[in-house]
Amino acid sequence: MTEAALVVKSRLAYSRTRLPTMIQIAVILSLLAVLTGAATAAPQEKILRYVSQRTDRAYLREGPTFSHKVLWVYRHRGYPYAVIAQFDVWRRVKTVDGTVGWMAASMLTDQRTVLVTGKGQAKLYEKANGGKLVALANPGAVAVLTACAPAACHVRGEEIDGWIAKDRIWGVDANEVFDKLPRRN
Repeated sequence: MTEAALVVKSRLAYSRTRLPTMIQIAVILSLLAVLTGAATAAPQEKILRYVSQRTDRAYLREGPTFSHKVLWVYRHRGYPYAVIAQFDVWRRVKTVDGTVGWMAASMLTDQRTVLVTGKGQAKLYEKANGGKLVALANPGAVAVLTACAPAACHVRGEEIDGWIAKDRIWGVDANEVFDKLPRRN
């Protein structure tokens, strides 16, 4: 056997013994990544702003044209969406359950609304820091957002007007604080 043939033969023998070890290492690293969440963590979309549904019927599409397939038809005026991208007259929106798609801007309004989430009825108080209980809101209820303090937001709806804990609503960021209410003397 020539010297070149011996080198090739020895490299084949080396690679055959090293390959299973390398595969085992790759499998172990993949499992560690999955267990720590590194492999499954999806990049978080940056929320540009929150909007609500202007019309009684809004179409969520696969892409930013009227020729794209309709994924969902939303039939609740005032329903909140998070805008995560925009293109021309189209807005890429995300819903409370994580559904993402494109809506025509004409179906949306900049009026802020929130959706009551969680289990059981949410309590609304007369002040941001508590006080008198003024109403109860069922999960899935939509209310107009008027102001936010660090831990609660002021909302109004059909015959209700009060402050609700931020952890019971969707449609506002956790660190958002603003005051749209007129100042009272």
